[in-house]
Amino acid sequence: QVDEILVAVQFRDNGRFPVQELLECKLNGITVIGVSTFFEREMSQIRVNSLNPNWLVFGGGFDQSGLRTAIKRIFDLASSVMLLMLTLPFMLITALCIYLEDRAPILYRQERIGLDGQPFTIYKFRSMRRDAESSGKPQWAAENDTRITRVGKIIRQLRLDELPQIFNVLKGEMSLVGPRPEREFFVKQLCVEIPYYNLRHSVKPGITGWAQVRYQYGSSVEDSLQKLQYDLYYVKNNSLFLDIIILIDTVLVVLTGKGSR
Repeated sequence: QVDEILVAVQFRDNGRFPVQELLECKLNGITVIGVSTFFEREMSQIRVNSLNPNWLVFGGGFDQSGLRTAIKRIFDLASSVMLLMLTLPFMLITALCIYLEDRAPILYRQERIGLDGQPFTIYKFRSMRRDAESSGKPQWAAENDTRITRVGKIIRQLRLDELPQIFNVLKGEMSLVGPRPEREFFVKQLCVEIPYYNLRHSVKPGITGWAQVRYQYGSSVEDSLQKLQYDLYYVKNNSLFLDIIILIDTVLVVLTGKGSR
């Protein structure tokens, strides 16, 4: 007995593609799905090479409904206020440790690309030396990066360096959950090398995201491609339930140290 048919080839109008047979199967209660739908369901990601331009142009693509956006904003505000009260003691201790090791500045401000490709200033606790980019050129973070301070290594592992971004959420520039915002330098590079990269800017960037809990920490174009496919899944399927799942998974990632660098 057949319950489902997976179609793993592109549609071809040459008389050899069994459209009629597949239609009969579907009318008889057998599920017929394409490979892109299969990967989305089984891998929780959307493969870039399977995206259909016609769907993006005429089918709404990754458009966000007003109701979904409003619910997400209310959840962000309520959760951020609560999270700020809970983490304030840890933020004060983190600030003191940074100052004792490497003096000021304690906070790190940097321009990132957010919703609809608009730039904004992100806040983080400084985890690298003050001269980390003395060359003037942005650099990918590397494994065992020598620019990271001793305190920085700890707060990165515990994700404490991201806590100041709660204020970005309160200002409406970020969400608790969403694709991580990148610097304009890297966005321009990745838009050239990765198709549909800009689609991740269809929602607000987040402090944590689906890619962060599903994929290892990456520092290359190939890693960015893999993370994009998780980001696109989130952009298409984001909901309050999925946000809660990601926040729970983020806590587990912090406790295990997985993905931190």
